[in-house]
Amino acid sequence: MQKGLRLKEEQGLLRKILPIQAADRGRIQVAGKHFLNLAGNDYLGLAGNRHLIRKFYAGLDDDNCLQLYGPGSGASRLMTGNHAGYRQLEENLAKLYAADRTLVFNSGYHINIGLLPALAEKGDLILADKLCHASLIDGMRLSRAKVIRYPHLDYGRIEELLRKNRDQYTKIFLVTESIFSMDGDCADLNVLVRLKRLYSAVLYVDEAHAVGVRGQHGLGLAEEQGVLDQVDLLVGTFGKAWAGQGAFVACSSTLYDYCVNTVRSLIFTTGLPPVNVHWLNFILPRIKKMAAERKQLLRLGSRLRSSLLELGLNTAGDSQIVPVMIGDSARAVAVAEQLREHGFWINAVRPPTVPRGTSRLRLSVTAAMDHHQLASLPRLISEALN
Repeated sequence: MQKGLRLKEEQGLLRKILPIQAADRGRIQVAGKHFLNLAGNDYLGLAGNRHLIRKFYAGLDDDNCLQLYGPGSGASRLMTGNHAGYRQLEENLAKLYAADRTLVFNSGYHINIGLLPALAEKGDLILADKLCHASLIDGMRLSRAKVIRYPHLDYGRIEELLRKNRDQYTKIFLVTESIFSMDGDCADLNVLVRLKRLYSAVLYVDEAHAVGVRGQHGLGLAEEQGVLDQVDLLVGTFGKAWAGQGAFVACSSTLYDYCVNTVRSLIFTTGLPPVNVHWLNFILPRIKKMAAERKQLLRLGSRLRSSLLELGLNTAGDSQIVPVMIGDSARAVAVAEQLREHGFWINAVRPPTVPRGTSRLRLSVTAAMDHHQLASLPRLISEALN
C-alpha cells in the first residue's frame, strides 16, 4: 500500500481529505481563510443561504422535533425507517415530474449501483456514453448485461450499435448523463428519445447536474428539451442544487414496485434521517420558483467560459460546469495550488475520474456568486499555465 501511495504521489494522483467550513456568497473557509468555492455543486447557493436555513429551523418545536427534525431513521425503509416525510416527498415529486411514481434513495450513487443491476439481466445490452460518471460505471459492472460504451455524444455510433445489436438482446438500455459532470456539455435528449423509440430501447438519463438548474421549473434538461414524459428512467439528485442528501428516480408504478423488491442499495441500507427529508420537502416548492437564480447561474458560466476562450485557454461545455483542460496531472495540481493562493478553491480533476491525459480544472459556479468575484480568475489561470 505504501508503494502504491508513493506512486500516486509521483504521478500527481494522490488525494487527501481536508476539513472545510461552510460560508455564504459561494465561499468556504479552510484553515481560517476564506476561498471562493469553485469545486462544489451547490449550484443555487442554497447550502450557504443563512436566511433560508434559519427559516427552516424556525419551525422546530417539542411537538415535531422527532417527526420532522430527528437525526436518524434507525432502520431501512422496508423495516421501520420509512417515516412520513418520505411519502410526502415522493408524492410531490411525482406531481412535479408528471410521473406515476418517484422512488427516493440515499444518494445518486445508491441509485446508479442499484437500478442497473436490478433491471439489466443476462441477455440484455447497455449502451452508455463513454464519459458517464463513476456511479453509472459501477452500476454497469454490477449488472449481468453486456456493456458497450460509445464515443462521447456520438449519436451516429449509437444508431450503428443499435442497428447491429438490437435483434441479439432482449432489452437494450441507453444510458447517459444530461449535463456531463466533468465536461459541462449537454446530451441531445431528443435524439436519444427518437433512437429509443425506433429500436424499442429503455432510456436512462442521469440528471444529477441538471436538476434544479435547467428547465422552466428546474426539473432538468429533459424539461428544457421537452422530453420529460419520454424518459423511461429519469434520475435526479438532491445533493447538488437542492443542497440536501439523497436522490430519486421518476418511473412507472410497476417499476416502483419492482425496485422496492429487487434493488439491493435500497433494501439493505438505513433510511435517510427525518431532518434530511423534511429539508427536501421544505425546498421542493421553492426550487420551481427559482428562475432568476437559474438565469444568473447560466450567465456566470457563459461569461466565465467566454473570458477563458478570449485568453486562448482550452475550455468547453454549455452549463454551470466550466472545465479548463490541462492534460498532465501534476501540472493540473500545481496550477490549482497557485490559484488557491489567490483565494480560489479549485481542485484538479485527474484520472481515474477523467481519462488519462485529460486532467483539468473543473470550475463550478453557483448562483450565489457574482461576476466581480470571478473577474480575475481567467487571467490568473492563463498566467499559471504560461
